[in-house]
Amino acid sequence: MRGALALFGRTAKQWRDKNAYKSGNIRDYATIEQLVVLSNMESINAMLIQQGVSQPDRLLHLNQLAITQMKSLLKHSDKVEKLK
Repeated sequence: MRGALALFGRTAKQWRDKNAYKSGNIRDYATIEQLVVLSNMESINAMLIQQGVSQPDRLLHLNQLAITQMKSLLKHSDKVEKLK
């Protein structure tokens, strides 16, 4: 899954290579907003795969989605904070 690349700008492997001293994985260090977006992207990625969308096009679409959703969640961070 290229969700980490679309959301964080690097693959999970790239993150592990750069953060070898940290335990866990990229999700363990993500904010609640990032985790929500990543979950949404996983579902949408599966749908795009079923529709036959190419990997480069999926990555572009998922990146645009991540930007839009992160902006929305951060704009309403006071409401997101209540969910925590």
